[in-house]
Amino acid sequence: MDGFRRSRPVILCAVSTFTAFLLTRHWRDTPQGVELCYWAHSPQGPLRLLYPGEEAVCFIPADAPPVSESGCERRSLALATLDGAPVDGLYFRAQRGLQRLRERLPAGALCESDVRPHDRFLMERFIAAPMTVNGEAVARDGYLELLRPRLRPAEFTPELRYASLDIETRGRAEEVISIALSAPDRAEILTRGEAADWPGELPIRWCADERALLAAFVERLVARDPDLILGWNVVNFDLDLLERRCRHYGIPFSIGRGGEIATILQPRESGQPRVASIPGRVVLDGIDTLKAAFWSFDSFALGAVARELLGRDKLITDSGRDKVAEIERLYREDRPALAAYNLEDCRLVEAIFDHARLIDFALRRAAMTGLALGRQGGSVAAFDHLYLPRLHRAGRVGFDVGARRFDTASPGGYVMDSRPGFYRNVLVLDFKSLYPSIIRTFRIDPLGLADPGEAPIPGFLGATFSRERSILPELIAELWAKREEAKRNDDPPLSQAVKILMNSFYGVLGSPGCRFYDPRLASSITRRGHWILQRSQAWIEAQGPTVIYGDTDSLFVLLGEGIEEGGARVRGAELAAGLNRYWVDVVAAEFDLPSHLEIEFETHFLRFLMPTIRGAETGSKKRYAGTVRNRAGELEVRFKGLESVRSDWTPLARRFQRELYRRVFFDEPWRDYVRDVVARLKRGELDDELVYRKRLRQPLESYQRNVPPHAQAAKKLKRPGRVIRYLITVNGPEPLEARESAIDYDHYLERQLAPVADGLLHFLDESFERVAGEQLELFG
Repeated sequence: MDGFRRSRPVILCAVSTFTAFLLTRHWRDTPQGVELCYWAHSPQGPLRLLYPGEEAVCFIPADAPPVSESGCERRSLALATLDGAPVDGLYFRAQRGLQRLRERLPAGALCESDVRPHDRFLMERFIAAPMTVNGEAVARDGYLELLRPRLRPAEFTPELRYASLDIETRGRAEEVISIALSAPDRAEILTRGEAADWPGELPIRWCADERALLAAFVERLVARDPDLILGWNVVNFDLDLLERRCRHYGIPFSIGRGGEIATILQPRESGQPRVASIPGRVVLDGIDTLKAAFWSFDSFALGAVARELLGRDKLITDSGRDKVAEIERLYREDRPALAAYNLEDCRLVEAIFDHARLIDFALRRAAMTGLALGRQGGSVAAFDHLYLPRLHRAGRVGFDVGARRFDTASPGGYVMDSRPGFYRNVLVLDFKSLYPSIIRTFRIDPLGLADPGEAPIPGFLGATFSRERSILPELIAELWAKREEAKRNDDPPLSQAVKILMNSFYGVLGSPGCRFYDPRLASSITRRGHWILQRSQAWIEAQGPTVIYGDTDSLFVLLGEGIEEGGARVRGAELAAGLNRYWVDVVAAEFDLPSHLEIEFETHFLRFLMPTIRGAETGSKKRYAGTVRNRAGELEVRFKGLESVRSDWTPLARRFQRELYRRVFFDEPWRDYVRDVVARLKRGELDDELVYRKRLRQPLESYQRNVPPHAQAAKKLKRPGRVIRYLITVNGPEPLEARESAIDYDHYLERQLAPVADGLLHFLDESFERVAGEQLELFG
């Protein structure tokens, strides 16, 4: 990198070829036209790719009246809408001109006018993130710049440099007092104070005041030159506050590459996240990236995730004491300890990213979807990136989002009425990626729906689909092969990224936020799923077993008593193989198509509980528990949808359910356990496990009528956070940090322990009240 830091630009060679990975993308209007700018990582250093004088593009029906917008050229094209209406192209010298025309015309008058120019440029070249870059390279200060280089898609997984960032502040004033940066090779903490006053061995850089601290942060981040900035709630808190404090002092927030200014874009609507725009650097937030990779935790607080994944905790734990007051105390009395706390948060974030392989996941996801590396969500945008260029090559263009309205809604996944009971030997047969396999088998596709041709394939709501002319089934076939390859190569991040992408296609097609939304598409997926599960249930029951429950893509098959564990597994494999043969025959006979439906024998529950809806005899849905043998050959109890896996129940209720069910399922004594828990609860020995934890979903002042318990508790705090921890007392909900009244133990008996126990004891002709009666009378 040092070789690139020269005072004057130098052309390295007439033409250079680089393998690169896209980091950030930007556009701006200039007098010469739309300028596109891309920053990319390469083994030779950061690349800045510039495309001045480009045009913004959209489409308009060929029979539409002339367009009166300066800087716009209309050209005849050999393209049509999905409905088959010919379109012209509109080419603008400024993106602002396109936006003005959009605002002036009625909704639906234009096609693809909502595709941003820097995204269209990439998608039309099939560039997702990895690419080869070919052009004249000029050395700038810390990077190479190429003007109008040629781009081609490539296979490349980079080794990106990162810096983990965390800041500490003082109270409501939001005054920054410490900033930590860490990476595998080095760590440093920028802290307010004088070295002579606070001796120690930590890598602390002392700063005289907040202004000096912020200036040092900008200087140190630029000197480190990371590709990635990692953190925890890092955009909504750390970077947002750093930008505001820099603005307060008139310090340019120039942490982008090439000395460019970074901006934190504020949400336009309540509830939307802030977005960091840092040229040449990508921000990966730990919370958002975990959620994108489908990790699930009771709490996404840094300490909670670190405890569960790493067995480590923050140096100031979330144990009921006032964290703000403790930070203030350390700032007054022990600033090296404050710096250590600040740095440890950075290192916890690093360790979580490493443990969960989140950077690998983000890279694989960007390489497949074309989404910006730091963008979370974006399933619709990913679908556009993959589908639109293929659609254009088929001679069609997409509508604007929201251009078409429909009155009909599509149903959700099929959920059977369950047969409640406490069973032995229940098998779970699971359709592998059911919705993607339905799309692939029955060729469900927007283009195929618009142009079904001869002998089309029937769908639902009157839909028919082309046998020859489609895009999505072939795209899923490519992704399916990529996932199988990832499994063979033991690449979990890629396998997970592909699975999430394929499974998102149904949701995208069923969302009015998608330009291809049509209830006939989504219904032809979900209703076909209903049909498949119902036909599969009939086939299984014709073989002898009983199906006691079905949910979207799974069937729960009861074998019952008198069969050994090994025999049950053999029977499960036989049923799966027979059902696969059945579907090959059905799809060939009734549709003249090859079947890509694949059912797997997934789980054998040795004991299985399908509970009733609380207070009724009707079977519940999406709630069950059972005993399975894990990969280590040990028996364990798994829960789905029950209290032990729900964060809105107390730790005591969750622990009580896990242990009670374990004892009953394993035929161990359980009555004395129930009585002991009741006795210890009444004696006050379990108070630490009685804390409810719930997030405020809206501003506290908006809770006026029917105020929920956590909001009632929050109103008793001077500085309530977003997550409220509270107990139920004899005087109602009170916050953990400011409880004044005695705990209402009867509440926890009646609302936490009893419902958990009776969901199982009901099937044993027992009840919590009868079993715990002696203790209840003793403490009464």
